[in-house]
Amino acid sequence: MPRARRFIQCDVFTDQPTQGNALAVVVDGVGLNADEMQRFATWANVAETTFLLPPETPGADYGLRIFTTTREIAFAGHPTLGSCMAWLAAGGTPLDPSMVRQECGIGLVEIDLRSGRPAFVAPPTKIVQMAEDMRRHIAEVLDLPPDCISRAVTLDNGSSWQLLELDSPARVLGANAQRLQQSPFRGIGLMARHGSGAGLDFEVRMLAPSNGVSEDPVTGSLNAAIGCWLAEEGRLTLPAIVAQGTAIGRTGRVHLQHDQDGRLTVGGDVRILIDGTVML
Repeated sequence: MPRARRFIQCDVFTDQPTQGNALAVVVDGVGLNADEMQRFATWANVAETTFLLPPETPGADYGLRIFTTTREIAFAGHPTLGSCMAWLAAGGTPLDPSMVRQECGIGLVEIDLRSGRPAFVAPPTKIVQMAEDMRRHIAEVLDLPPDCISRAVTLDNGSSWQLLELDSPARVLGANAQRLQQSPFRGIGLMARHGSGAGLDFEVRMLAPSNGVSEDPVTGSLNAAIGCWLAEEGRLTLPAIVAQGTAIGRTGRVHLQHDQDGRLTVGGDVRILIDGTVML
């Protein structure tokens, strides 16, 4: 029998309501099975929908399951920050007042609250050079000249990304996401470094035809993976600000920095826009 459950919808990675990435959070997911969660996530029709649950791991503050409109995923960045702030808004009290510990598909993820802006500790990222045939295929689909691609890697931190580093932010913003609609790729990332004086460090896009949307407004897990890759190559200067969503009229801002323990964190503002109930 359906019952009233607290429901919070928030906007993540922006300080301007409706300019970030929407997240739907069912605060009490107890008693819902995976099929019921997926049906609601499909109906909610935002990039991700999450369900808060009691944790099973000692030291965790809450458990989380994350669904896109088509499938469950182990980890994602904006659902992590948004769910954390929804949990706190619903009265959650962390075991450690400075750090929320979220249990999800990749294990424990820490969300640092000390800076005033929630920031999750970037999970380990597996980095593999992209195969030349895949690099060529993606470039052809997006109509990108081969000489505009400086690097191409596959990154995996619970989600898998095919990432192309391009020669300019203009090239990133000019790529046509609609050309990927018939492709088999789940997540194509594009990035470029901004020049000095821009007030921003990187421009990022995530094209996601297989996730039910042509482009994700702001992608915390992709930016976490990019940060880990750049840091491994010695090319990341912190703090850094990433712009994402520009091509679709959003002003997403992702903040990369080190926490007090020297770990890479991925932060962003969260705004709660809807707080009510849903019958599930």
